[in-house]
Amino acid sequence: MPVFETPSPRPDPPGDLALYVHWPFCVSKCPYCDFNSHVRDEVDQAAWRAALLTDLAHEASVLPGRKLQSIFFGGGTPSLMPPATVAAVLDAAEKAWGFADGIEITLEANPSSVEAARFADLASAGVNRVSLGLQSLDDTALKFLGRAHDVNEGQAALATAQSVFPRVSFDLIYALPGQRLDDWRAELARALSLGTEHLSLYQLTIEAGTRFATEALAGRIVIPDGDSAADLFEATRADTAAAGLPAYETSNHARPGAESRHNLAYWRYQDYAGIGPGAHGRRGGLATVRRKKPENWLAAIERNGHGMEIEDPLTPSTRATEALLMGLRLAEGVDLDRITALNAGVVPVDLAAVARLETLGLIVHSPGRLRVTEAGALLLDAILPEIVTA
Repeated sequence: MPVFETPSPRPDPPGDLALYVHWPFCVSKCPYCDFNSHVRDEVDQAAWRAALLTDLAHEASVLPGRKLQSIFFGGGTPSLMPPATVAAVLDAAEKAWGFADGIEITLEANPSSVEAARFADLASAGVNRVSLGLQSLDDTALKFLGRAHDVNEGQAALATAQSVFPRVSFDLIYALPGQRLDDWRAELARALSLGTEHLSLYQLTIEAGTRFATEALAGRIVIPDGDSAADLFEATRADTAAAGLPAYETSNHARPGAESRHNLAYWRYQDYAGIGPGAHGRRGGLATVRRKKPENWLAAIERNGHGMEIEDPLTPSTRATEALLMGLRLAEGVDLDRITALNAGVVPVDLAAVARLETLGLIVHSPGRLRVTEAGALLLDAILPEIVTA
């Protein structure tokens, strides 16, 4: 049995800020995807570059005196962005806020040969970490998932990424219909042999409004039941830990020190700005949401100088709840003193429920800190409503 060690929290410097940039366009819509992604025959690249820079300038005007610790280009398919647009956004962001030492700049990419050909230019633009959407190392599974690449093309793109970017992560989806435990463990072993420092491993879920949701409703797709999914989850945690990439978050695994700095900002409930269609942000006690449809976001930029649709103050209770729900996904857990301060000095957890779950080995409650154990990680969705009271 592998030994699961609790990582020590590494808080980022006070005042640091994360920036999320959403590029909403894809070549095609995957049947499992409920992200804000859209297929368009043509994209006016000059207009989109100008609009992103305008949206960024607005965020910078309301967030002065900060320094960026991370930038994340998500989508959609950001590897479809012209490298010149990426460079322009990074230049504007650095001028607006300044970059912290060792800033992490991540871009999500599809593993097609066309997009891989842009990797060197993206690296020259300033991207230093790529998150590659391999999704599977099995051609049959890739076809089921609606992916345009095959295994060979995906591995070629990974090799290109590893030769160009200092840091590389890739995604895989498991718990597919009919997937056996032994088959998944063999695929995971192959993934772990490919030499990346970070893996994002997601169980397939059926999301409302997707093509898979329609298929599941008709009975044409049946994903593994609770027991089978639990076996897959536990094997994933054990095998990645044994290989030196333990889970530091529910679905994310990394060598110590190679965790996604940007995503840690979300899970540690730090401030982040979001620009681009549908982008969310949390800054200064406000929740921000940009207009979702690309055309509506562009119109709002032209009309208002920003793409904002919602900018709402968060109550202390809401902030504490969000911080708990995000932070308990992390192996390091949460700083209860900080979360209590967010909730106007009121402890936002049911301490009696915490004590009961601790006796069951599902939670560890130490002075000022709360974390879910390895056994508890499997039951996180059931544990959270038991203990969160804010």
